[in-house]
Amino acid sequence: MNERASPKAQENRARVRATPKGRRVDPAARAEVRGLLGDAPRRRDLLIEHLHRIQDRYGHLSAAHLVALADEMKLAMTEVYEVATFYHHFDVVKDGDTAPPAVTVRVCDSISCEMAGAKELLSKLPAILGKDVRVLHAPCIGRCETAPAAVVGQNPLPHATVEQIAALVKAGALKHPAPGSRESHPQRDIVSPAYVDYAAYRAKGGYELAKTCIEGAKKREDVIAVMESSGLRGLGGAGFPAGRKWKSVAAEPAPRLMAINIDEGEPGTFKDRWYLERDPHRFIEGALVAAWAVGIAEIYIYLRDEYHGCRAILEKEIAALHKDAPCKLPPIHLRRGAGAYICGEESAMIESIEGKRGMPRLRPPYVAQVGLFNRPTLEHNMETLHWVRDILEKGADWFASHGRNGRKGLRSFSVSGRVKKPGVHLAPAGITVKELIAEYCGGMLDGHKFYGYLPGGASGGILPAAMADIPLDFDTLNQYGCFIGSAAVVILSDKDRATSAARNLTKFFSEESCGQCTPCRVGTAKTLKLIEKARWDQALLNELSQAMMDASICGLGQAAPNPVLSVMKYFPSEIA
Repeated sequence: MNERASPKAQENRARVRATPKGRRVDPAARAEVRGLLGDAPRRRDLLIEHLHRIQDRYGHLSAAHLVALADEMKLAMTEVYEVATFYHHFDVVKDGDTAPPAVTVRVCDSISCEMAGAKELLSKLPAILGKDVRVLHAPCIGRCETAPAAVVGQNPLPHATVEQIAALVKAGALKHPAPGSRESHPQRDIVSPAYVDYAAYRAKGGYELAKTCIEGAKKREDVIAVMESSGLRGLGGAGFPAGRKWKSVAAEPAPRLMAINIDEGEPGTFKDRWYLERDPHRFIEGALVAAWAVGIAEIYIYLRDEYHGCRAILEKEIAALHKDAPCKLPPIHLRRGAGAYICGEESAMIESIEGKRGMPRLRPPYVAQVGLFNRPTLEHNMETLHWVRDILEKGADWFASHGRNGRKGLRSFSVSGRVKKPGVHLAPAGITVKELIAEYCGGMLDGHKFYGYLPGGASGGILPAAMADIPLDFDTLNQYGCFIGSAAVVILSDKDRATSAARNLTKFFSEESCGQCTPCRVGTAKTLKLIEKARWDQALLNELSQAMMDASICGLGQAAPNPVLSVMKYFPSEIA
């Protein structure tokens, strides 16, 4: 139509906004965000890294800073907001709301810490520390062997007491002490043990294997064959054969990427942290060998946010590696989690590396075909790569020669609970929990009688002491409704109850569900309400558990019923 527009239509056109509808960017907030980001790239996948910069500097994420960050990164405000509100360690403060206190104390109340007295700490601390300190209960922080554990700001405190926490708060000691530093800390040798740095690692033959591989002295197919013969399986929980995974990803089209999972949020698990604090280059060299064998273009390391000391070590040692590289290296990126157990699931971790909410992906396709940035991705747990150098230098038979009860290999057991020597114990695959306690853990604590155990962390189920002769390894526990997972073993005594353990674990799963699928989101919350009662509705719990196992998208919802099902099966007297 060529008709002239009506005066009303002309008036409406004149009202068209010169700028997009929505909140205007505050100039001061823009300047502050730009100052924090400096010359760092504004790529979408760096959103979480940039949110950390703001949170670390100001102690929270104000609405003005989020708007400025969205504008700076050319993202919709909704994208920034939904990511910031997904993770536990970001404090989003809306207009008109009060920012949290400058100091936050997090007390772990997962199973090992609850058994060691975390509830008492949580009840006493608010009155002692006052209104200027925020006290929060926290999910597992990966220090179960030193329960109860707390974190003052970013400063971990093993064997925490009210007095020690108050002293750190008073001193303003909010950062993880660096290894070898003279910073005051009541447990400095525990939180910052001496470690093998780059120079010391090279002096003892470190990176010679990676160098010979990358410079062509070895054949890819030969190295992969050794890995297959060794029987090494993924040590993050899934147990997929490492050599077979290398071969599978190598067959996918280039470019291929690697994602190393050090999220380690499963209650009872701390082995990755233990190795990182002592010998960080061993897994890095394993990653370089795997990258060469599979034809990986870039390596991404995803480290849980609770491991501030490990992050400082990795930043320093990766820089040292690049400064004096023994051979040509692929780009290595260190990415920081933000407090979300779900990101231990491989596809949720990949989403988080991409700067998104850690929501598990539907499968297929699997990450080996369509993973990080939609490229074929070799995903590995840190400890799996830790063993690569030893296996290739000593031979597949060396690794396979270890084991008991018909099993092969070595396992790093994270042991916590009622034993005299909790910690990481390297033992033969297939060892029984009875043998583990007697030979490696110094026996039960005085005055405690062995009552039951978690063979595989929070999701691996609960077994009674009468079943202490089952070999601990992949596939040996399946028939009992349990699994070894990442080999996190929590020991219960006659002072504990399996029902209390199940309530603690189910609460954890309910709080850590990402909320994406109804069976997990609703099922964990409903289960928790049902088991809070003295008498359990077992028929309803079985029906609910089956729905969660059948219909949940990822392993969190599928495994969350295991503690409850174990109690009903093996500890019936506690719910009669």
